Amino acid sequence: MTVESPSVEARIHEANHRLTAAEKRAARGLLANYPTIGLAPVAEFAQQSGASAATVLRFIAQLGFKSYPDFQRCLREELEERAKSPLQRSLAAVRHQTAIGDFLGDFFSQVTSNMHASAARIPTSEFEAASARLADLKRGCHIVGGRFTDAMASYMEAHLRLVRPGVRRLDGRPAARNDQLLDIRADDTVVLFDIRRYDADLLEVAASLAARRAFMVLITDEWISPLSRYAKIVLPCRIAVDRTWDANTAIFALTEALIARATELAWPSAEKRMGSVEHN
Repeated sequence: MTVESPSVEARIHEANHRLTAAEKRAARGLLANYPTIGLAPVAEFAQQSGASAATVLRFIAQLGFKSYPDFQRCLREELEERAKSPLQRSLAAVRHQTAIGDFLGDFFSQVTSNMHASAARIPTSEFEAASARLADLKRGCHIVGGRFTDAMASYMEAHLRLVRPGVRRLDGRPAARNDQLLDIRADDTVVLFDIRRYDADLLEVAASLAARRAFMVLITDEWISPLSRYAKIVLPCRIAVDRTWDANTAIFALTEALIARATELAWPSAEKRMGSVEHN
């Protein structure tokens, strides 16, 4: 599977609006046990998702697969991509380096392509809905990231605290973060950053937030984090660049776009707060 191929989870989110009620049951079953039941026989998939085998096959067809084996092959390849460590990706990077001498120009070209692909893939309605949630002063706003994305969560928090009240970044330490979860109310907005190799601790956090009926916005990669099963809005960005390390440039650009749009939507509050800071 090439990086241009959308993940199965991405296909589900893109196809959701055209699925029947029965097909949505199959989709929910797969997302709730992703990707395990998708690798099982059709009959087992159907039983676990509460749908018929015929419905599962129609659901698979709606995702653009010609057959169930084709669907399972894509899942297996996706799992391989998700699990690749920087060490495994370094082999491809070395091969790429020998073929292209202009490393900086090539790298910039790849991340530029990733940014354009990410912008094209994120529906305007989803971006606007996420921005509106960030600008909604009636709801608390909480932000959390993982090992490599905590810096982006911190960057978003620093800006949004100037724009509106009630913004807080969840602590990276599980014990401290568990204390903070106690203060999150139903319908508060929570922005989660999660990229491959996905953070198991964040999956537990998302489950806890779902139990508290928080409104989750997930910023993730092209393979889509397992946290998507709990998120109301999923904003996927392309990060693969055929190098040792993934490039999070598109995610950072999306973060800045959300900050900029939320500032515009919350401008009466933002203007007063920013003015107070300037005059102190």
